[in-house]
Amino acid sequence: MNEPSTDSNNEINQLAHDARALMAATADVAGEKVAEARRRLAAALESGKALAGSVRDRAVAGAKATDEAVHAHPWQAIAIGVGVGVLVGYLAGRRCSRNSD
Repeated sequence: MNEPSTDSNNEINQLAHDARALMAATADVAGEKVAEARRRLAAALESGKALAGSVRDRAVAGAKATDEAVHAHPWQAIAIGVGVGVLVGYLAGRRCSRNSD
């Protein structure tokens, strides 16, 4: 389950690295448009970092809340899991049987 998030993290880190490399490569280039593009890129990198941190914090808080709820009400959590599984199985079975007709 951590593999997709690890892939996403690697891609985001690579994008940030490439953006920093681009900023370093254009450091000696003069021009108002290049300077403005560098400022916008730096702002976008900072905004992206803040957004990623916020999303990570909310995901961790949600996971902790879910963990606490499951520990507080284990039988209800099991019943909900079974109910969702039955519903998904029923819907998938209906769809498969309808496609084979």
